[in-house]
Amino acid sequence: MTALARPTHGRMIGGVCAALSRRFGTSATTMRVIFLVSCLLPGPQFLLYIALWLLLPSEEKARTKTTW
Repeated sequence: MTALARPTHGRMIGGVCAALSRRFGTSATTMRVIFLVSCLLPGPQFLLYIALWLLLPSEEKARTKTTW
């Protein structure tokens, strides 16, 4: 599994679904469909997406933190 960071390429809005798909080894399209289907269910999906968007570092920032 790779580190959880929003990629600079291949993201649509914030890169959260692309980051989760890389982490769990699925395609980004599959992760986006899962998110859209989950929005039909009651719950805080949009708030979770926004929180992950704010909390997950960008791939560029994650690289600079890991290199000493």
